[in-house]
Amino acid sequence: MEGGEYRIRRFDPSEDLSSVVRLNRVFLPENYPSYFFVENHRRCPEGFLVAEAADGSIVGYIMCRVETKFTDDITLRVGHVLSVAVDRAHRRRGIGRGLMLEAERNLVEERGVDLMYLEVRVSNTPAISLYRKIGYEILGVIPMYYADGEDAYLMYKPTSRSATPDRIRRALGSRVRQVN
Repeated sequence: MEGGEYRIRRFDPSEDLSSVVRLNRVFLPENYPSYFFVENHRRCPEGFLVAEAADGSIVGYIMCRVETKFTDDITLRVGHVLSVAVDRAHRRRGIGRGLMLEAERNLVEERGVDLMYLEVRVSNTPAISLYRKIGYEILGVIPMYYADGEDAYLMYKPTSRSATPDRIRRALGSRVRQVN
């Protein structure tokens, strides 16, 4: 996907790992070791994308995996957004939106996911606003989700007719406290 000053492409661990680790360490409070990125790429390369600026630098990434969730009557294939970050100097240019939508498209087309979901800090208003604009809804709150004790919203987006509201609650609802 092209986006003016940047392009979105698949993550290449031999070229991009150090840049993605740096983005994770600098711009997110939750940090992962290098092998976590490599292993998630191995398992789900279509859900691991980077945003590359015109000068070739990596200015954002998204890392997803595919999970199986069982309900009473069906098994759902679920795309889980594990981590997404955009360099502060490159924000508000559509990069986060582009990463989210391209990863979702890949997971729906190539892995047949029925549903996308993510966790986001309840205080991260810009991210919550972006996720709502691209069709995510809040299912509930996960108390004390983050290491510093902050709660998370669990947000979701159905991507197939199989992901009915009842099935979504059965697949993901045990993790959350409902919000009003």
